[in-house]
Amino acid sequence: MTSAEIITIGTEILLGEIVDTNTRHIALTLRGLGVDLYRTVTIGDNVERIAEVIRDSMERANIIITTGGLGPTIDDPTREAVAKAVGVETEFREDLWQQVVETIGRYGRTPSENQKRQAYVPQGAIGLRNPVGTAPCFIVETEKNAVISLPGVPAEMEHVLHESVIPYLQKRFGLDEVIKVRVLHCAGLGEGMIDEKIADLETLSNPTVGLAAHTGVVDVRITAKAKSEAEANALIAKVEADVRERLGSVVFGADEDKLEEVVLDLLEKRGVTLTAIESGLDGLLARKIPHTASLPNLTPEALTQALRSARADSKADIALGVSVYLEERAAEMAMITPNGEKTHRITYGGPPRSLPRWSMNVALNWLRTTLEEMK
Repeated sequence: MTSAEIITIGTEILLGEIVDTNTRHIALTLRGLGVDLYRTVTIGDNVERIAEVIRDSMERANIIITTGGLGPTIDDPTREAVAKAVGVETEFREDLWQQVVETIGRYGRTPSENQKRQAYVPQGAIGLRNPVGTAPCFIVETEKNAVISLPGVPAEMEHVLHESVIPYLQKRFGLDEVIKVRVLHCAGLGEGMIDEKIADLETLSNPTVGLAAHTGVVDVRITAKAKSEAEANALIAKVEADVRERLGSVVFGADEDKLEEVVLDLLEKRGVTLTAIESGLDGLLARKIPHTASLPNLTPEALTQALRSARADSKADIALGVSVYLEERAAEMAMITPNGEKTHRITYGGPPRSLPRWSMNVALNWLRTTLEEMK
């Protein structure tokens, strides 16, 4: 079983100055190769700490991929850190220097002396060409490990990863499996209640089943490893059918489906028109659902009255309203359909800043279940 860990390097990531997108891209790529990802970590620009993290990862995983820290300045420490981690010195490589000269030459410039730092790599490393940037990449091999150092610039990292690293990994580790993931989206039950219904499935080894709670939505993730995509899909399909049978209409979609899109699709299929009002949601519902008005400071009675007026003016079939009360950590919901008026109040135990999004998703799910019951 081939395993991997990802190490992103850069103090600017730790300070929140930039967002790390490289880890997600590498993780998805490794998943497609059937590689088990054990851990990801971000470390600042410090040679000793980076080397310690690399050595630690080498104890657990076969593949260690680092991103960042390959630039020409003194605070680009990856080359020295990898060398220290594996117990060698760095060495100047003329072939890598020529890559730097060639790349910079395309811009009509001559490389500065400090850019020679980019042509130093750990002794014995395999150099990787980076045709879209000035930072050469490299692989350090041990009997068990491959330590692969890639640039931090996403476009450069992705190019080298797909052009050079993937073929190397497939050959070195004989990668002939795939990992497929299916995510079922649920609303209407909390994570704990869903866990009770499918707890035995969460003990499976292949496929594996896990839960992830969001704001008003819970994801059930089914992950299968197999020799082919078709075999993995078959493993997932069996477990997915079981999950859907146990959870029923709580499952509203899968993978890229979004709750608001499911609702809009149901409105179209049922031939139903909708008008909506939000209060205290900062436009969250209005950005998801057309014909939604944002009104300030609506009491429960005022919300219902505003819905009656909006439905009469628009001649819509259904009117949906949500009003949030942050101090009370509560929301009032109202719906008017051809069958009458319904209201209910919900309270929220999570962080106050999440109340508007949670309330929106609860309201959308209420509308979804109402539409599904309509003939």
